[in-house]
Amino acid sequence: MSPRTRSASSALSPRPAPTPRSSHSGQDSTRCVSSKRSHQEGRNSETRHRLDRSSRRSGPRCGGTGCGGYTTGHPVRARRELPLWSTEARCAIVPAGPGGVFGSENFGNKFPGEAAVYMGIVHVAIFDAAVAIEGGYKPYAPMPAAPASTSPEAAVATAAYDTLTGLQPQLGASQTILDSDYGAYLAAIPDGQSKTNGITVGQQAAQAILALRANDGRGCTTTLADLDLPAPGPGVWQPNPAIPPITTAPPVLGLCLPGMRPIALDNASQFRPEGPNALTSQEYADDLNQVEQLGAANSTTRTPAQTTQALFWTDHDIRMWNDGLLRLATAHGLDLVQTARMLAMAHVAGGDAMIACFDAKYHYWFWRPYLAIPGADGDGNPATVADPTWKPLGATPNFPEYPSAHACHSTAVVAALAAFFGTDNVPITLDSRITKTTRSYYRLEEIVKDVDWARVLVGFHFRNSDLQGSALGRKVGRYVANHYFQPSTINVS
Repeated sequence: MSPRTRSASSALSPRPAPTPRSSHSGQDSTRCVSSKRSHQEGRNSETRHRLDRSSRRSGPRCGGTGCGGYTTGHPVRARRELPLWSTEARCAIVPAGPGGVFGSENFGNKFPGEAAVYMGIVHVAIFDAAVAIEGGYKPYAPMPAAPASTSPEAAVATAAYDTLTGLQPQLGASQTILDSDYGAYLAAIPDGQSKTNGITVGQQAAQAILALRANDGRGCTTTLADLDLPAPGPGVWQPNPAIPPITTAPPVLGLCLPGMRPIALDNASQFRPEGPNALTSQEYADDLNQVEQLGAANSTTRTPAQTTQALFWTDHDIRMWNDGLLRLATAHGLDLVQTARMLAMAHVAGGDAMIACFDAKYHYWFWRPYLAIPGADGDGNPATVADPTWKPLGATPNFPEYPSAHACHSTAVVAALAAFFGTDNVPITLDSRITKTTRSYYRLEEIVKDVDWARVLVGFHFRNSDLQGSALGRKVGRYVANHYFQPSTINVS
């Protein structure tokens, strides 16, 4: 590993950007299908499942933001089926966490890097099912148009359920829970041709994406030895040791991601960044001294507000983002296909950003602050001083440092959302079950700044790794928005 030398462009000040509005929050109300058994009570008429198809094949409407942005005037709202099954996908992918800290309703086992990819795959199937019913956009996979009478409830549920089931066993979710939730949901939909058509459309969407994802690298058995872990030395990451009283070292995460086939990108290294700052550079010294001060467990310079900011982003960010995206869809009154499109754009961008990010992580193998600060006497930089007692505020994730995965993922989602809405001026609120608070942002880029500083404040990253991670994520998000989920061509004869 040979970190590059970078000329200084501007001095990095050891202070975070202005903090967005923050407020205390109770447990988030978003729950899985199993906790909302009565979600379709009172739907006794099959006509409730039918959509007004008078204008479905005429392309996307022009709403308040103009063509190419989201639609505000479509008569078909995204009823509860899409938020419910997007949440069910999240529950089947995200783990409950220690003591249920990420949400006791979750029954998955994927850490954020892998979870982002799985969410992207499932939401592609949901998007394709919605487009088969509504039209207006190019599906990700070839799909026939749905019959005139097609239940969106049955289509969305089946697309999500069949895709989640098809991703087993690598998904690691409880099939019994999925089966029970899907069965109860379908039972609440009145029988008839509309329901049958919806099931068929959902099955077609799931089968198409699963066929495209066959042998995509999700089920790899890659080890550290397979990835050629460099010998220990200055600048080289090493796996986290066991922390007493636990005697077993934590598992190394994300080993499959560098070899996983992206959903939208041409390959994992398409936007690989240039690499971390050289250990002997002033930029590296500035970053190390900054995280040493602000990210220490016993920091005297980090404010209480900054500590909250740091810990806020230690929640499972896929859960945080999906719940926030669903609130965003509700706030903007998005219809069925537009909600599906927004979720697909965001989750595919986030998933591919994670693949690209871990490609870079396991290419550069850069050490974390918890190794770099105690080992500073060996880095060859006269502007750094070792502190063998230094510990970060949070428990450092067990994979290499550069670039920041949180920065890669969040910025990719932000870039996709900005493209979807046609503006960065999109107020959004996210919540953390770690701090039990919400943070509200007036502009999407405020999230990027918040995340980038949070990873320094928690002691996980050097500032440069956050900035480079955001640069990578921005490229991925824009690429996804420019190449996928586009309006269909309108032929006028």
